[in-house]
Amino acid sequence: MNNDWVYTVVKLHHPLKIDGDWNKREWKDARTLNIREFMGKKPRFIPEVKAKIMYDDQNLYVIFLVKDKYVRCETEEVNGPVWEDSCVEFFFAPDNRFPEKYFNLEINCCGIPLMHYNLIPRENYTILEPDDILKIKIAHTIHCPVSAEISEPVNWTIEYRIPMSMLEKYSGLSSPSPGVTWRANLYKIADKSSDPHYMTWAPIYQEIPDFHLPDYFGKLEFR
Repeated sequence: MNNDWVYTVVKLHHPLKIDGDWNKREWKDARTLNIREFMGKKPRFIPEVKAKIMYDDQNLYVIFLVKDKYVRCETEEVNGPVWEDSCVEFFFAPDNRFPEKYFNLEINCCGIPLMHYNLIPRENYTILEPDDILKIKIAHTIHCPVSAEISEPVNWTIEYRIPMSMLEKYSGLSSPSPGVTWRANLYKIADKSSDPHYMTWAPIYQEIPDFHLPDYFGKLEFR
């Protein structure tokens, strides 16, 4: 585990509107997490990618801010190949008894999600039901489809709210509270872009890009 990569998750004490606004007041108390490590060959343009995470008694909240170029986004179906598009990803292990078992939530820049629960990476996993995934409230600032790649600079955000009750259908849950720790990593990918890249928060020391390596996850410490 990447013990040097730790993010403190603060508690939200009042309702949060999911609208994709990175600058709204509720996010001011959350520390910014930078996604700037690389796997594979570095692209000619290096996106600037930031994220923040908060929680309350019922939900986990995540927001990404991406300063990007060469944006492509064609997947419009839930659980489709969103990783081929300009996409942000959150991999997290919510049960402290089984830190190797994790969810991967991948959302392209148009707000289309994919979500799996993994027992053994790429070998034994459950594809979440679309009706469950759609319980995640998602806001996005780019609209689908983006068939003609956006080659000029563009900023976009993804913000979402994950209900804890939905996670419990698939996994045990160490409920977020002060002192609880989850393992996690966050990513930015654009596999089919003309300028492909594979960016991580906690570094992954592998030559071939692969995000499904929970041994390299960092830590989320709830406060």
